[in-house]
Parts: sequence; C-alpha cells; structure tokens
Amino acid sequence: METSVAAGICKALGDINRLKIIKFLTNGEKCACEILEMLEITQPTLSHHMKILCECGLVSAKKDGKWSYYTLNCDKFSKFKDFIESFSCICQKDSGSNGRNSDCCEA
Repeated sequence: METSVAAGICKALGDINRLKIIKFLTNGEKCACEILEMLEITQPTLSHHMKILCECGLVSAKKDGKWSYYTLNCDKFSKFKDFIESFSCICQKDSGSNGRNSDCCEA
C-alpha cells in the first residue's frame, strides 16, 4: 500500500465516530438506519462520515430504495492492516539521558 493511501485512511480514521462505524461494520453489512441508531447522530452527520470512509476506500456503499447499505472493503482493510503491521519499534537498551542511542546519535 502506498504511503499516501495509508495516510488518507489514517486521516479518515481520525474521528471517534468513524472508528465506531468501522468497528460496527466488521460484523457485516449494515443499513444506514442501523448506524444512525448505534451512533445517535443525525442523518446529515452520518452522510458526512460515510462519504469520508467511502472516499478513502475502506467502506463500500449500495443504495436500495431510500436506504444505503454499507460494507467494509475487506481487501483495502487487510492491506491497511498489513501496512501498519510492517512498522516496528526497536527499543535501545543503551540510550543516554536524552533517549538517543549513544552509538549512533552523538553530535
């Protein structure tokens, strides 16, 4: 996954309601009415959140009559998870008082 795509997803997930929506969608397709009920928000607010999630590719939408149904785009979600899991944190045991590794960060 390109870093710019991952950054767009991170930006989309930077809202608590959008994180709740993604978590809710992990259990399968949901009608907008179900998401509205779960979040207790207005329909225009939900439309705004869903637009952002659809634009970054994490969520897919389909219209059926007056309602929209949303699903998690599992392929995009899996690629994003793989991207995040590729990060690692290497702790340096021998670091100075400034937190830098004394072997490589000397001035």
